[in-house]
Amino acid sequence: MAEFTGFRRSDGSVGVRNHVAVIPTSVSASALATRIGADAGDRVRATPHQMGANQPEVAREQTQRVLTGVGRNPNVGAALLVELGTEAIDVEALADRIAASGKPVETLSIREVGGTSAAIEVGTDTARSLVAEVEDARRETADAAELVFGVECGGSDATSGIAANPAVGNACDRLVEAGGTACFSETPEFIGAEHILAERCADETTREWLLERVAMREEMAQLMGVDLRGAQPTPGNQEGGLTTIEEKSLGAISKGGTTPVQGMVEYAERLPTGGGLVLMDTPGYDVESVVGKVAGGAQVIAFTTGRGSTTGNPIAPVIKVTGNPKTWERLSNNVDFDASTVISGESLEGVGERLFDLLLEVASGRPTEAEYRRLEEFAINEIQPEELVGLRGEAR
Repeated sequence: MAEFTGFRRSDGSVGVRNHVAVIPTSVSASALATRIGADAGDRVRATPHQMGANQPEVAREQTQRVLTGVGRNPNVGAALLVELGTEAIDVEALADRIAASGKPVETLSIREVGGTSAAIEVGTDTARSLVAEVEDARRETADAAELVFGVECGGSDATSGIAANPAVGNACDRLVEAGGTACFSETPEFIGAEHILAERCADETTREWLLERVAMREEMAQLMGVDLRGAQPTPGNQEGGLTTIEEKSLGAISKGGTTPVQGMVEYAERLPTGGGLVLMDTPGYDVESVVGKVAGGAQVIAFTTGRGSTTGNPIAPVIKVTGNPKTWERLSNNVDFDASTVISGESLEGVGERLFDLLLEVASGRPTEAEYRRLEEFAINEIQPEELVGLRGEAR
């Protein structure tokens, strides 16, 4: 039986890291959250973001879903929520939703404590006290079935579709066979291969939802004057050898493996444990897409790249995988796994098995290159006015 060691939470979930998260409710508190995270010690991770104090209702609900999901992620042992004090988001209600998972949660209002200097002092002391509350947690053996594995791609080239993505897909198949959950997203990158994904859906409801979301993402882009089919592959992708959107999409969906699609969830919606292969409806921007899956509960992310990427995340370790031997050589301090051996003759089964073993090692505490270097990008998908129109059905 495949196993890893993690931190068992009171709600039964298992974290692969034991962080204290400092979560700002708006951009007004983001810089201060970053400062508290830097001052309070290595176990503390800040999640600064760009969302404003007052957003349209649909956008605010999505932001709240992300912040709640990040706080509830099993990798977070305790959380400190920071607000300026003028936000529409109710920080105490947000704290209650996170605390319902059984973990310690504190709040801090910059206005109430007397401004930036006082808030940094109080916030740092509070974060340190939360570290003291969680530092006695010890790793214990857990079944791989308790893992939620998010997979992402960015900076793709021709090797992504023939080496890195299939290798990650093979690892996903192994996790699903072990009873776990694998999730991939980036709905705009399903375009051109959506009919293949649709045929893999386990039921008609999921099939219809998938096709509807692909069409909606394309319509939203058109409202903003963007032709997704014409804009893909990007100039960078073309430089890497990709020639058509279909070619890019077929390579992109291979990172999810070969098992049936059991369901699809909204951006940052909770992913099921033991759910098999599940899709998430996210934009194509890598950082926002990764954050959506982490907010959904993913404990580990795999990120494939042919041309190179430095992306990490403050809450979940990100395993970087490349199928390009030059990228492996040039970015060895950013990339964790060399899948280019597929091209030189190693079987896909062999590479997938090695990658699955690395997934279990990282889940058990082995740091990734992004973690070594504290590369921790964080951004929330912002719903634009044109997208709001689309979500209300007025675009059709």
